[in-house]
Amino acid sequence: MSDLRRTVTVIPAKPQISQATKRQLRVAAYCRVSTDMEEQQSSYEAQCTYYTEKIMTNPEWTMAGIYADEGITGTSTKNREDFKRMIRHCKQKKIDLILTKSISRFARNTVDCLNYIRALKALGIAVFFEKENINTMSTDSELIITLMGAFAQSESESISANIKWGRREAMREGKARVSFSRLYGYCMDDRDNPVVDEEKAEVIRDIYRQFLKGASTRMIKKNLDDRGIPSPSGNPKWDTAYIRNILSNEKYCGDVLMQKTFIQDCISKKVVRNTGQLPMYLIRNNHPPIVTREMFQAVQAELARRTSAPSPSTKYAPTGRTCYASKYALSERLVCGECGTLYRRCTWSRNGQKRIMWRCVSRLDYGTKFCHESPSMEETALQAAIMTAINSVMSPKEILIDRIKDSVMQELVSLPDATAKLEEIRRRLRELEDEFRFLLGDEESRAENTARFREISEETAALKVQREELAHQLRGNVQVFNRLQNATTALDQANHHMTQWSEETIRQLVHTVKVISADRIRVYLYDGVEIEQAVVKQ
Repeated sequence: MSDLRRTVTVIPAKPQISQATKRQLRVAAYCRVSTDMEEQQSSYEAQCTYYTEKIMTNPEWTMAGIYADEGITGTSTKNREDFKRMIRHCKQKKIDLILTKSISRFARNTVDCLNYIRALKALGIAVFFEKENINTMSTDSELIITLMGAFAQSESESISANIKWGRREAMREGKARVSFSRLYGYCMDDRDNPVVDEEKAEVIRDIYRQFLKGASTRMIKKNLDDRGIPSPSGNPKWDTAYIRNILSNEKYCGDVLMQKTFIQDCISKKVVRNTGQLPMYLIRNNHPPIVTREMFQAVQAELARRTSAPSPSTKYAPTGRTCYASKYALSERLVCGECGTLYRRCTWSRNGQKRIMWRCVSRLDYGTKFCHESPSMEETALQAAIMTAINSVMSPKEILIDRIKDSVMQELVSLPDATAKLEEIRRRLRELEDEFRFLLGDEESRAENTARFREISEETAALKVQREELAHQLRGNVQVFNRLQNATTALDQANHHMTQWSEETIRQLVHTVKVISADRIRVYLYDGVEIEQAVVKQ
């Protein structure tokens, strides 16, 4: 065994002097107020002044910047530009310490608060909350910050709930909040009341008229652009989305529908369309209308019809829906007499010559599998036959208009009775509700009234079913009235003899054109008249 003895030498630790102790600490301050109100404006300025003096008077500190967000909520960092700039400077090693008034000033979102504190801690940067006297570099700081951050977030959620409740109560009382100064077609008078701007209102009425005559939003946009009418934003070109918004905005008929959208929560602030999750509040005759309510309802019915129109073939439209065909009126009206499928416009080229033809969609997509004998129709001959059919009833125009009016009366004969019955049902429902409340308040006889409670419940359910059926009938009658009224107007304005093909006139007068054979068609007008017409090949 060796005589050498094993020895252990202790090398004392060498204190690590951080770079920060060799120089002044670079200290920044973060300030935030959530609103632009005057009282918070003074708080905002006081915070900036306080931290500037505090940092500048400390000989061990040097100013790294004052980061301040004014009128910005603390539930999210999305719009807090100065906060994000401060974090960016921290990652660039320009800051050693951050001072802030409290955890709620730093963030009212627990997740954001912890994520940013951990990220700064990993960079060796401390955050000091003065109100809570917490330094994030201490070992027990994260638990306390988690609790305090949760309290701050809970406070925001409570404030948000109170604001929502107040706004919904205002809606329930009919207090509408509409920014008419930003609504195209309106302006404010000297007393801050909404008034119609007639020049812009005429543009809106023209948009409604064009749409009811069959024009698409693209066609309306082109018409407005060609006429040099500036858009609501002042641009020379219009946007189809804004035209559609004008067509579907109930404010143009004098009504206000409130709570069409709502904010999901105060943290994400995601705006969700209200499709029945919350009640909506409709205020009628809230302000001067630009279009009549009848015209507005007719446009809504037409929007729904165009949106829900089925596709003539599922081969190229798996969803079963199709786009509105605005260019040619026959795209929605010419049907095959054999299979009932719509016709499609095609171009044939032969020997350098082109012919416009209309063919059954089922025959085009599937050959003779479903439709065996549908003929191809030449456009010029087809249009000539339709015009001849219309002219055959246009000569006695006054008689035809009277016939359309009679048709209106026949279709709407149940309207007064339905309205009276609907009001009677509503009155009976109110009586049942009052009786139910009275019996419910009689605690001594509540057990004896169980059978009557059941009878009231059953009668109420049956009356509500009847009410919905009658309301649906009335809505259908209004749509029929608008459609036939448009047809009457078109006939009244049309010439006695139709000599040129007009897509607009066809849309107003013709409901359907059925192809019976290669040389015969049947034309159905909106007033119920059917004309069978021969097709003469050109």
